[in-house]
Order: sequence, then C-alpha cells, then structure tokens
Amino acid sequence: MANWNDPQRTRPGFGTSEGFSGASVPRTREVFDAGLRSYMLSIYNYMTSGVLLTGVVALLTAQSGLAITFASGPLMWLVALSPLAIVMAMSFGANRFSTTALRAMFWGFAVLMGLSLSTIFLVYTGSSIAATFFATAGAFAGLSLFGYTTKKDLSAFGTFLIMGVVGLIIAMVVNMFLRSTGLDLAISFLGVLIFAGLTAWDTQRLKASYAQLRGTEFAGKMVIMGALQLYLDFINMFLFLLRFMGNSRN
Repeated sequence: MANWNDPQRTRPGFGTSEGFSGASVPRTREVFDAGLRSYMLSIYNYMTSGVLLTGVVALLTAQSGLAITFASGPLMWLVALSPLAIVMAMSFGANRFSTTALRAMFWGFAVLMGLSLSTIFLVYTGSSIAATFFATAGAFAGLSLFGYTTKKDLSAFGTFLIMGVVGLIIAMVVNMFLRSTGLDLAISFLGVLIFAGLTAWDTQRLKASYAQLRGTEFAGKMVIMGALQLYLDFINMFLFLLRFMGNSRN
C-alpha cells in the first residue's frame, strides 16, 4: 500500500510544483542562455577572424605590388568570381559538406576576398580605408547588438531588405552602362542602409536559430554559415561606405 505519511512526499521537488519551477526551470534556462552565448560568440569569433584575415591578405598583397595584377586581365575575374563561387557552394551545399569542409571553405573564401579587395588600395588612400574600416566596425557592433537585444520582430523587414539587395544589384548593372554619378551616389547610400538593416536582421535570425539547432549536427555548420552571412554584411557595408569616406589617390 502507498504510505501517505511518507515524509519524502512533502519534500520540495517530490510531486510538488515548488521543486520543479524553483530549480529545474531556472537551471534549464541557465543552460540554454549559456549555450546561446557560446553559439553566438563562436559565430562572432569566426566572422571577426575572417574579416581580419581578409584585411591582412589585402594589405600584404597591396604592399607587395601584386594588387596591380588583380586590377585587370584574367586574374581580375578569377579573384572576383572565385569568392562568389565558394559562397554559392556553401549556401546550397551546406547539408552535404562536413563542418570541417565548410570551415576550410570559409577560410579560403576570406583569403580570396583579401586578394580581390587588395585593389582598393590602388584607388583610395590607406588612411581613409582604415578610417572607413573602423567606422564600419563600430556601426556593425551597434547594429548587431541591437539585433541581438531588441524584442521587436525584424522578420518583416527581412523580405524587404532581400528585395532591396536584388534591386541594388540591378541598379549597379544598369549604372555600368549609364555611368551616372548621381545614381552611383544613390546606390552607395542605399547600399549602406540595406546592409545595416541586414546586420540587425541576420543577428536576430541567428539568435533565434539556436533554439531549433542546439544539440543537432547542423549547429556546428550554422556557426560557419552564420559567420559567413555576418561577414558579407560587414564587407558590403564597408565597401559602400568607402565610396563616401574614401579619399582618392588621384
């Protein structure tokens, strides 16, 4: 028979709500928050390391004089299109590639982007490039922090921003033929705004993805893919901002 006088039945946590809500739920929340912080920190570490690697490669390439060889001719198209090919492969093949393979592709992408971006040192002064880089870093940090902490759902802006990127690409292609200074300034202005918005949106999206991915095999892959997305937001915002802040060498 059940012993209704069993003192264990009156202890907190034994058949009572106090024991469950007072210990298990907070502990579970602590574990979740710690995992989320580790997850986002890993994304930021990869993203920051990738940006720094790109910057170092770009600077060394420019100082060595090799940047001139990437400014025109077949090599220009090679270093310009290779990063795009890697991004496409990672985006559409993330499920097929291992985490190690995605990591190697990410570092390779960062190096190739460094070779491609080395040509900006032929157009702009080093001091203006550095000033723009730090301005972008500050803006990125603030926007990403906003995306991480805001309670407002930014998903509605995501579709609008993606459409903005498509429109931006079309406008840039059109302006290759028109060569309109006014349109170029408008493209640069919109480019900064769009990728600023994408920085906040992508951060919130990556934060939300942890709840679905934690404990799964794809969580490690998402760290790399998330770093790639934030890297692209940073680099694009930097390049569009450079059109305003960059001082020409000519």
